[in-house]
Amino acid sequence: MTFKPVKKAIFPVAGLGTRFLPATKALPKEMLPIVDKPLIQYAVEEARDAGIEQFIFVTGRGKGAMEDHFDHAVELEQVLTERDKLDDLQTVQTCSPPPGQLAYVRQQKPLGLGHAVWCGRNFIGDEPFAVLSADDLILAEPGCLKQMIEVYNQVGGNVVAVEDVPREHTNRYGILDIESDDGKIAKAKALIEKPDPKDAPSTLSIIGRYILQPAVLRELDKHETGVGGEIQLTDAMASLIGSTDFHGTRFEGKRFDCGSRLGFIEANIAFALSRDDMAEGVSSILKEYG
Repeated sequence: MTFKPVKKAIFPVAGLGTRFLPATKALPKEMLPIVDKPLIQYAVEEARDAGIEQFIFVTGRGKGAMEDHFDHAVELEQVLTERDKLDDLQTVQTCSPPPGQLAYVRQQKPLGLGHAVWCGRNFIGDEPFAVLSADDLILAEPGCLKQMIEVYNQVGGNVVAVEDVPREHTNRYGILDIESDDGKIAKAKALIEKPDPKDAPSTLSIIGRYILQPAVLRELDKHETGVGGEIQLTDAMASLIGSTDFHGTRFEGKRFDCGSRLGFIEANIAFALSRDDMAEGVSSILKEYG
């Protein structure tokens, strides 16, 4: 069976990033660098490598730096050209999707992830779409979303990236209630948002990568609130189970929770060590502080 291709992606980037204050007082947390690229650029590149052609940013106040980052920097490009720094010029020019592929919409109030996704609805229409959280940075080859699209092309419906978490952490995630599991792809019969560890039906948690059918947006139209008084994306997805297949896929790679300070530091170390031009120097530094 052939399923509609996934060509659009929503990036919920309206959060305040309070865990990183004072750094995020004037700088969006999505612009914090992992080595030499901002978090949001990694997410955009992952989506682009997976075949995404339209990038929808759900932003908030004070997020203008992201728009500038993905625009042409005319003065900078001119200086780099004049100084014959062609490698740097190429780096600057290739970080942005082609003209017309970027769209921005405001989430005026922080009403939850489901609400943020709903804010991008007019750009989606009746097509399947991806959702990527820049906070969840994944070191993988091929990228996590590309792996997910390969699974989607097999099973259709809604597909999320999942990983097992310690049982005591289930109250931090959306958790799958599993119908079947072959070790890579788990079919869900229900989803529970942030269950108490003693009530969690499994430890298989949803992380910040989704491939969703447009019916999810119609559920989000209801603006029903869930855990924390927010509009939960997990609740909207759960309501469709039975009418639409729902699968979680275990991806090959390492996820870093860059919404936390320790996760952010770990990601910087891991990504630096993965680079030929930095691995030796970073290893030496780590030994010094070991």
